[in-house]
Amino acid sequence: MMFIFLLSACSQGNNDRLMASSSATPEDAKAVVLYKKQCISCHGVDLSGKVGPSLQEIGTRLTEQQLMDIVHDGRRGMPSFKKIINTEEIKVLAQWLAKN
Repeated sequence: MMFIFLLSACSQGNNDRLMASSSATPEDAKAVVLYKKQCISCHGVDLSGKVGPSLQEIGTRLTEQQLMDIVHDGRRGMPSFKKIINTEEIKVLAQWLAKN
């Protein structure tokens, strides 16, 4: 079994939405780390949104490709991350978000 441990910096609030299950893939683990490093300050510890919109159930509203495009190019106040994280990391993050 694979377990993903939460960073102590994210101890506030409910972290359950970021916890991957015991069936999590290595890509899920990478995505959680990326989310915590790059997204949590605007989208919240539990994906509920802060400065940025909620990402809870974002996969029901946007496709994986749409999510990749938004992270890569930015949109409506969200900056582009193409110079911050590489294309493979953007893909891993988009795949994970699409499942949420």
